Amino acid sequence: MSDTHKLEPGQRVNLAAIPADGKDYHDNRKQAEKEFKKLREEFRDLQARLYAEDKRQLLIVFQAMDAGGKDGTIRAITQGVNPQGVRVSSFKAPNKTELAHDFLWRIHPHAPARGMISIFNRSHYEDVLVVRVDNLVPESVWRPRYDHINNFEKILFDSRTTILKFYLHIDREEQRERFQERVDIQAKNWKFSFEDLEKRKQWDEYMAAYEEMLEKTTTDYAPWYVIPANQNWYRNLAIERVIVDVLNKLDPQYPSPVGDLRRVVVE
Repeated sequence: MSDTHKLEPGQRVNLAAIPADGKDYHDNRKQAEKEFKKLREEFRDLQARLYAEDKRQLLIVFQAMDAGGKDGTIRAITQGVNPQGVRVSSFKAPNKTELAHDFLWRIHPHAPARGMISIFNRSHYEDVLVVRVDNLVPESVWRPRYDHINNFEKILFDSRTTILKFYLHIDREEQRERFQERVDIQAKNWKFSFEDLEKRKQWDEYMAAYEEMLEKTTTDYAPWYVIPANQNWYRNLAIERVIVDVLNKLDPQYPSPVGDLRRVVVE
């Protein structure tokens, strides 16, 4: 069940043909939310064990169109985890210093250390998405980056990093409704930007960029999952299923105590 939305290497991707509605995969919201809460408790335990074991690490990447739900997803799935063992990094437009280096220079320091879970809110994939759609660099620069990204992720994988990549798939109508909420609801006004409306005009160009990105960078060691994200309750469940399944397969263990503790009495 955790592989429902997983892409396979070499698979052609047509996002218009992939349902963005979670209701196409689950018809009972209450049941889904109950399962999600149970999985989140399991995730908390597995994360604590991964941190204590201090041998392997997990990288979780989130990409989506604007209003796709990256922030809400991260809040939902990580509620209650040990903050010492989880680090969230958000990647906005690169600054002058970052632009003076190769495009992966600003990313690598945020890769997880042993025992850690790193979560990327946007990521190195912006450099084959926004730079392509907005023509910030020529195709001769951004196209080789698919191979650079695959090689970068292979380095992480060979260093015992498990990599999970999630594309939060909403349709254009859902994005319209979410943008309108940002305008209509005062508490959400701060989220609205007129730039969002300009980006919305580039929907088709972004879909083409995302489809090629998903096709070129889905690998055995760093798979992409296309998660139906029109409904938050299904989105959260589908992602937590994958994370918990992967951590269970890693089966992290608490280290054995140093010495015999049976006779230790703390006074």
